[in-house]
Amino acid sequence: MPKDATVYSIDSTNPRTGSSRPSLNEQLSAILGDLRERIAEADDVTLEFKGKLHVHLDVKRGEDLPLVEAKLADLGAGMFSQISRGSTPNHPFSHRVSALVTI
Repeated sequence: MPKDATVYSIDSTNPRTGSSRPSLNEQLSAILGDLRERIAEADDVTLEFKGKLHVHLDVKRGEDLPLVEAKLADLGAGMFSQISRGSTPNHPFSHRVSALVTI
């Protein structure tokens, strides 16, 4: 197994090449902004990390669930997988669409 001796600085800049990639915070903010902009049917969009990164879209109208699921599946070139429906905690009249996020 080859060892990776690449050193990265705290600001995600590779000192050898000087290249920089967006920080994790910038990537997550971009994902949230894109979802809020493109899926207007969602009343709330949240990210949750419990070992894996998940996105939750809370929707009030049950008729909008298939549309939200279809839009989510088309976004991000396969970034969102394992799309599922569930209930929204503490909101009995809302529905939740969740998906695994792969960055």
